[in-house]
Amino acid sequence: MPSMPTITTPPHGSWLHGAIARIEADYQRSADTHLIPLPLPAFSAAGIDLYLKDESTHPTGSLKHRLARSLFLYALCNGWVDEGSTIVEASSGSTAVSEAYFARLLGLPFVAVMPRSTSAEKIALIEFYGGRCHFVESAGEVYEAAHAVAAQTGGHYMDQFTYAERATDWRGNNNIAESMFSQMQRERHPVPRWIVVGAGTGGTSATIGRYVRYQRHATQVCVADPAGSVFGAYHRTGDALLTAPGSRIEGIGRPRVEPSFIRTLVDRMEEVQDVDSIAAMRALSALLGRRVGPSTGTNFVAMLALAQQMRARGEQGSILSLLCDAGERYLPTYHDAAWVRRCMGDCAAAEQRLQALLV
Repeated sequence: MPSMPTITTPPHGSWLHGAIARIEADYQRSADTHLIPLPLPAFSAAGIDLYLKDESTHPTGSLKHRLARSLFLYALCNGWVDEGSTIVEASSGSTAVSEAYFARLLGLPFVAVMPRSTSAEKIALIEFYGGRCHFVESAGEVYEAAHAVAAQTGGHYMDQFTYAERATDWRGNNNIAESMFSQMQRERHPVPRWIVVGAGTGGTSATIGRYVRYQRHATQVCVADPAGSVFGAYHRTGDALLTAPGSRIEGIGRPRVEPSFIRTLVDRMEEVQDVDSIAAMRALSALLGRRVGPSTGTNFVAMLALAQQMRARGEQGSILSLLCDAGERYLPTYHDAAWVRRCMGDCAAAEQRLQALLV
């Protein structure tokens, strides 16, 4: 008789298996994020419905929770992270907060490399989860500094800007795109005409762009890009060597073209001025009865621009975007009128333009 196959223990240590199990168990404890319809009668009467997927309800309070989970699983399964590895990330805030959470879950040291101008609220959150902050003077210095810190500690640089687009399974596996379409199934227009996202790494637009093509949906992807970001110019020209000053809207826009931003997966770029982002953030906060962050305001500007154009052409359909994080993280900055006047300028004209659209 043929001999039975020998069952051997995998060469990977029990720590790796336990680490993956802890991340998966943490995921199972969390419900999916909510889909919020926006009460905008002027557009609804024309057959155009707008929605926000509320990513602020993740345990670490932002869209970046999904990215951090994917990056940890990717690094673990690639054999890049072992028991005791120091995790290093270049981040202006939200990704670092979420990675600090997962590092603590696995009992690993975490260092966030960030500009000194990062908000005190995000620094406090990183430190709350046991992370350490390493400061540089400008956003352009974070890459080299993160490599250096990883080398000094013998750790692993997560590098969200390179790996964001490949760490998530874009075919499904409950990624953000699959969740969006599942939640939209019983709405008036279940397949969105547009999905609007911002781009920091480009990972979210890449995941959604691939998913809609794979599922053969008649949905287009629009990236709402803040002033100062390089992505809009890169999308137009394809020149990956372009640089820009960088965005003043925290969490989105970059001074250089990041490897995870895949321009061929983006159907349209909507470039948004800072005062319009702030005006939209304020209007949306009033509409929802809760504060939202500035990048959500940037998304809302692009949603309204698309809705206006659809209405002018007599088109009907749905537009879906993300509520990226809560506004409480930005009380001393983007939600402080004096800070906005000093750092962003006068938003009065932008607020008037916006209110005219919402009537």
